[in-house]
Amino acid sequence: MLVSAKEMLDKAKSGHYAVGQFNINNLEWTKAVLLTAEECKSPVILGVSEGAGKYMTGFETVAAMVKAMDKSLGITVPVALHLDHGTYEGTKACIEAGFTSVMFDGSHYDIEENVAKTKELVELSHKNGISIEAEVGAIGGEEDGVIGKGECADPEECKRIADLGVDMLAAGIGNIHGVYPDDWEGLSFETLDAIQQKTGTMPLVLHGGTGIPDDMITKAISLGVSKINVNTECQLVFAEETRKYIEAGKDQQGKGFDPRKLLAPGTEAIKAKVKEKMELFGSVGKA
Repeated sequence: MLVSAKEMLDKAKSGHYAVGQFNINNLEWTKAVLLTAEECKSPVILGVSEGAGKYMTGFETVAAMVKAMDKSLGITVPVALHLDHGTYEGTKACIEAGFTSVMFDGSHYDIEENVAKTKELVELSHKNGISIEAEVGAIGGEEDGVIGKGECADPEECKRIADLGVDMLAAGIGNIHGVYPDDWEGLSFETLDAIQQKTGTMPLVLHGGTGIPDDMITKAISLGVSKINVNTECQLVFAEETRKYIEAGKDQQGKGFDPRKLLAPGTEAIKAKVKEKMELFGSVGKA
């Protein structure tokens, strides 16, 4: 059931749990996440970066695949198809392509330009019944060529963006895309708490969910985080299980080279990881 992310995140905020955003990269990824969400009776957000969208031949292709798969699999839980770290142009394109949620990442602009562009896109999104996420402060690491140093967001700037009517807000609190380095200092809960004090009931988003210790995840949820993004962790387990399959020579046994067999172990690993995260986030049974 494809829907805007607004209602599921408002429920998560008031219920003190978080909805997982799991990025999709192909048919297997999408199928694995949808089936796991249905099994766990959990709302879910399918994240699509602009790079992944291009890889899958465009946003219209992605939207058509997700809508058809949602229907053919008989998915009954709320599912949002969400643009991840969208540019100004990419956000507009996804609204036109049929996404049900978008993220405009204006964090690399100065605050005045971020406010101006976000305001315009909020109006356009809501006119089309689509939820929208904005960002303040840079998430560390690299996402589609945008490199952030992991700066903590200014709570006052967060309030300015939240007051524009966005449905969710991503704020840098020391989090990083990809694998966390050994010398990572951890999340700044002081910053997160200050942001929540300024933004009130606004659902907050934690990017870079891979590798953050469980106790930090739990504490972040208690401080207003209602959406947590996971991508790298699914990629890692998919690669690990695919490697095991090939190194064991199973692709050389019978028709083991058939992509439906070759990709199956990695797909099952994604399903297990998504279920693990949904249990940690507290979204199981909340559909």
